[in-house]
Amino acid sequence: MARVEKEVGQTIREFRMVQRAEKILVAVSGGKDSLGLWAILTKLGYQAEGLYIDLGIAGYSARSREFCEAFAREQGLRLHVLKLEEELGAGLDEIARSLRGEPCAHCGAIKRYLMNRAAVAGGYGALATGHNLDDEAATLLGNTLRWDLEYLARQYPVLPAGPKLARKVKPLIYISEREMVAYCLITGIRYIYEECPHSIGARSLRLKGLLNRLEDEAPSTKITFLKSFLRVHRLLPALKAAELRDCPACGMPTAAEGPCRFCRIKERLAHRAPA
Repeated sequence: MARVEKEVGQTIREFRMVQRAEKILVAVSGGKDSLGLWAILTKLGYQAEGLYIDLGIAGYSARSREFCEAFAREQGLRLHVLKLEEELGAGLDEIARSLRGEPCAHCGAIKRYLMNRAAVAGGYGALATGHNLDDEAATLLGNTLRWDLEYLARQYPVLPAGPKLARKVKPLIYISEREMVAYCLITGIRYIYEECPHSIGARSLRLKGLLNRLEDEAPSTKITFLKSFLRVHRLLPALKAAELRDCPACGMPTAAEGPCRFCRIKERLAHRAPA
């Protein structure tokens, strides 16, 4: 417990993620990483509130929401809840049936939009997510295999704030998935064990499997891979993020020429054939 909490505190200071006086909005899913992060931040003395997005996944969303609400209630913390059906007129199950493409891709874009909007509207100093070492290493491997410079440019523990953009921070980047499991078990944090049903077969899980096999044969592969990239990242001025502009539909920032991806999804759902 002490080592994990110390590591998170050092990571926050190393990357200057947040100041003590700032309020933090923690994106929580009911899983070990996000609830564990929320607990650690409050234990370290930060003002942290939670945000849960109810994705409308049959059975799964109700159970994951219960874990978030129970944790907030037990810890005396404030939890904000957004319902995807109220935002888009459909939950993720219906979106997966109605729109082409991987559900995880649609889900990621929707969550990023709603989390940023909530953080900006609430005046939070930072939006914190529970991405752990395994998540970051798998994402880095995927981006490197494609040499996706735009995504590599944005893969950093802190993304600065901008007009209508909240500062985004990842305090768990040096903490492994196994460590977060142990931390939650030791501290008694109850979380949902099952994976999202839409994530079955996701590319990120296959990349994690590859890295786990490498880690078994060569311990510290993940942490070395990530830390080496972060050192190089600071020396590569060519890796510049895309220019942002206001979405003509909602006014939020987007790299697209026209409406942002959230608004495009909303428009496509509005014109879908009735069930």
